[in-house]
Amino acid sequence: MKVEATHFPSKTVHRLAVVTAAATFPLLFIGGLVTSKGAGLSVPDWPTTFGYNMFLYPWSEMIGDIFYEHSHRLVASGVGLLTILLACSLWFYEPRRWMRWLGAAALGLVVMQGIIGGLRVVLLEETLAIIHACAAQAFFALTVSLVFFTSGEWAGEPERVEPSDAARLQRLSVLVTALIYLQGVFGAVLRYAGAGLYYHLFFAALVTIHVVLLVTRISRSHRGQSRLLRPAIFLGALLVAQIALGLGSYLAKFTPLGSSLAAAATVILTTTHLVTGALMLVTGLALTLRSYRLRGLPRSRPSQGLLAEQLSA
Repeated sequence: MKVEATHFPSKTVHRLAVVTAAATFPLLFIGGLVTSKGAGLSVPDWPTTFGYNMFLYPWSEMIGDIFYEHSHRLVASGVGLLTILLACSLWFYEPRRWMRWLGAAALGLVVMQGIIGGLRVVLLEETLAIIHACAAQAFFALTVSLVFFTSGEWAGEPERVEPSDAARLQRLSVLVTALIYLQGVFGAVLRYAGAGLYYHLFFAALVTIHVVLLVTRISRSHRGQSRLLRPAIFLGALLVAQIALGLGSYLAKFTPLGSSLAAAATVILTTTHLVTGALMLVTGLALTLRSYRLRGLPRSRPSQGLLAEQLSA
């Protein structure tokens, strides 16, 4: 008996999820820019801005580091509003209960992010800044997951293919995604506390090894699966860029060469290194989600499946 694919009531929810994820990416870049420029405490109060309502602060006063920090707050507020709309849309129009709760989790996470970011300013705690940075990566990954789960690709019938190494592909994809996130955690510790360089480099090496293994496996065994091959190639390209950016950031911050570079070059290097890591994280996540869609009836026993259908008729 054939089970029909689930059809979502509207494409509006999916489009809203895409807009939310797309808006989160520049927010990560702006947040990294604030940290790289040391502008995180240029606005000393929260939730106000120099006593003003945050949304009424005069544009003419947004100069220097204040521009970067206040822009970060405004863009974060916009992402928060989009997340509210997305969570409400999921709650009222999404037929899958677990998806409604996933939208609620996204809303809770973005609210928590706002509070942690504000308390970091008020309490002057570096630990809160690290938590804020790590949660930002997790939120971005969650929004990208919502894009997948609300897409026509996810609603449709999964591909009736079961590769011989499907389980290995799934485990390797999960491991790569987890390692990329852990490297981001140690990267946040390094950026804010100036500690953990060797841990960061160790996880960078682990990420490199496992990304190469994952890309190689997909290129050899799944080259006919474009939904796996394309993100795998993109992940490999991101890895090359990330290694180059990481090397540049290391030379700029931890060697005498950094003193000869313009401050703007160092800021761009370190910030681009951060957002490239975020892109690697969500690309690894995309591969993980898609690898779990590669399921179906084993090709080796079609007659047993037919017999079971006949017996149940």
